[in-house]
Amino acid sequence: MARMSASVPGDYAIRSIRADEWPSVKELRLRALRDPVAHLAYLETYDDAAARPDSYWQKRAAGAAEGASGARQIVAVGPGGRWLGTLTVLVEEAGTTDWAGVPVERRQGHVVGVFVRPEWRGSGLTGALFGAGVEWAWASGLEAVRLIVHPENGRAQGSYRKAGFVPSGRTVPLAGVPGDHELEFVLER
Repeated sequence: MARMSASVPGDYAIRSIRADEWPSVKELRLRALRDPVAHLAYLETYDDAAARPDSYWQKRAAGAAEGASGARQIVAVGPGGRWLGTLTVLVEEAGTTDWAGVPVERRQGHVVGVFVRPEWRGSGLTGALFGAGVEWAWASGLEAVRLIVHPENGRAQGSYRKAGFVPSGRTVPLAGVPGDHELEFVLER
């Protein structure tokens, strides 16, 4: 667990979540889905997520908690135990297809669910989250890490570029939204 200082008063720690922290996973996800750009950043709505039973959140946390092999959720914990930001790295195995039906050509990580509370944006916390997520990906033997971002989400694109991700040139169609697409950004090992 790394201790970091931020430009916002106080310290935070970057670490993997634990399975029993599902209430915090739920709270931060619901907060993320209320962000003004949530419609560009996430594939679900606040109402859909809020309606999910506790068992969903328990399974979600367990599947990405410390010790899980198929995914890892990283969190920044601030003073008083408040979760300040998060991201999740999903493992995509070569020979499978991803969530959009696109063939996966190599064993790679897919970053999803990136969120930092507004008052912590610009503090370096996003970079620290990405650093921990990428470190986990490399330690897990992944060949690359990618993410998908909407062309209109400039704030996110800036953060991803700052973390070392570059556009791959691939676009991913958005299901149910004819003509709309997202951009793939990649970080090679």
